[in-house]
Amino acid sequence: MSAIKEKLRNQMFITTPLSIIINPFYIIRHGLYKSISNIAPNINGDILDFGCGRKPYESLFQNAKSYTGVDIEVSGHNHVDSKVDYFWDGNKLPFADESFDNVVCFEVFEHVFNIEEVLAEIYRVLKPNGQLLISIPFAWDEHEIPYDFARYTSYGITHILNKNNFEVTELKKTTTYVLAVFQLSIAYLYQYALPKGRVLGKITQLVIIFPMTIFALLFNKLLPKRYEFFCNSVVLAKKTLDKKNF
Repeated sequence: MSAIKEKLRNQMFITTPLSIIINPFYIIRHGLYKSISNIAPNINGDILDFGCGRKPYESLFQNAKSYTGVDIEVSGHNHVDSKVDYFWDGNKLPFADESFDNVVCFEVFEHVFNIEEVLAEIYRVLKPNGQLLISIPFAWDEHEIPYDFARYTSYGITHILNKNNFEVTELKKTTTYVLAVFQLSIAYLYQYALPKGRVLGKITQLVIIFPMTIFALLFNKLLPKRYEFFCNSVVLAKKTLDKKNF
């Protein structure tokens, strides 16, 4: 039973055709999974997962020599299911300079109030020419309250990374305008309008949410692809050796 539950939990992040049926957040999660998995083969060596939680995407990094998770102990979620290797105090990461070949950070920066200080620490623990792979939301509701501080446009996150000595080499918006609108509508219905519970929740997922997800995917194929409104960005940036002064 525990193995089945773990598999179902994984379906929430590592999406498969089954996820379309059981995951009310399939659209946003599939966009993230697809974008991260496309970049993951190029992320190797010693990897630090900053704000790791339960390390939902660790399995994608097949070329990792080591995969270390760090998180802050007091946040908007408990760590019952987390796979944290090190807790940090929110100021200085517990690692020596240039300890990691790459750093990954998924759905964390919106919860970081002092983002420039955090980027300075990530820069410090990255080896020369190391890479930083992040995902961040743009169109999504407040979560892990009260530790939800920001949303970033593609231009905003690019500016912040450039300002803090990272060169953006790839940026992918994970959903189209149409998919973002449908996912937000589905999330609203699922969280605030439709019945919940072991039985009713599963019925509404199959009868309402699943058909809406299929309709969204079909509708997205018919309409022009626009990306001015989207759920998330996945950004790959490289540590620059010449520090900039702004």
